[in-house]
Amino acid sequence: MTPPLPTATADHARRFSVAPMMDWTTRDYRAFARCLTREALLYTEMVTTGALLHGTPRERFVGHSEVEHPLALQLGGSDAGELAECAAIAQHWGFDEVNLNVGCPSDRVQNNEIGACLMASPDKVARAVKAMQEAVSIPVTVKCRIGIDDQDSEADLDRFIDQVADEGGCRVFIVHARKAWLAGLSPKQNREVPPLDYARVQRLKTRRPELHISLNGGLATLDDARPHLQHLDGVMLGRAAYHDPWLLASVDEQLFGRPALVSSRLDALKAFRPYVKQRLAEGVRLNHITRHILGLCAGQHGGRAFRRYLSQHAHLPDAGIEVYDAALEWVSG
Repeated sequence: MTPPLPTATADHARRFSVAPMMDWTTRDYRAFARCLTREALLYTEMVTTGALLHGTPRERFVGHSEVEHPLALQLGGSDAGELAECAAIAQHWGFDEVNLNVGCPSDRVQNNEIGACLMASPDKVARAVKAMQEAVSIPVTVKCRIGIDDQDSEADLDRFIDQVADEGGCRVFIVHARKAWLAGLSPKQNREVPPLDYARVQRLKTRRPELHISLNGGLATLDDARPHLQHLDGVMLGRAAYHDPWLLASVDEQLFGRPALVSSRLDALKAFRPYVKQRLAEGVRLNHITRHILGLCAGQHGGRAFRRYLSQHAHLPDAGIEVYDAALEWVSG
């Protein structure tokens, strides 16, 4: 496959983005999200440098369709040379941004010295970001926490941001407004137990106004997110945007001042149909595609029947576009 050409930078789109989420923000989810919003910045799942450099086929990790732009590739790694090489791959494959994960607290990433544990080594992050910047012309960004373990004072966060910005050249930070406990809490608990501290992120922006600071963590609706745009440059939603994808249908109008792409859930599903048909022709199982749309009609008339029909039929070996079409019969216009 010939990689697509790079597109414009993602600066404008960072006003609202969908967080990278393992097993969820796949290319099929992202293509469906594009039936709901043209403006939001979308992120891949985290891809480790080892997987990207040594895994085959490479398309498995960086393959995407043109409809997904603006699109960022999130990398997990700590070796500056490997990250620079992977950033170059990201640009070659047409991504609009490459993002370094400095926020994931899982044991698996800690054991590989990637993710949130890197907040304890701002010098290493700065070297990595600098090497990535030198390898590409697309933006290199960092997603981090407000702190880790007992190293979670405001001074610790300021020191991390300053070193990565001033020595590494990073201009864009997406900050999850919770610290991470690297031991004792599961990744799920680390998304829920440590208290949110939005004020700390706002003070960071006040102190470093020249940096782009986006907020992540605890935002469940656009009404939750909108007030933060008075103080910060962007907001990022994760699980809320996955479990209730219809939320994305309001993003363009409410946050970007542009007309909505679709006016109904049925319109979105019809817009997604050509993509589903194409992926089926490529040999992708229907349930691998439709698992990402099951929450679209939650609470709507026929929504339970829509979800049940897909759950019962999309996994069958011979499930084709006719199963998708039959599921749409349950969705009101």
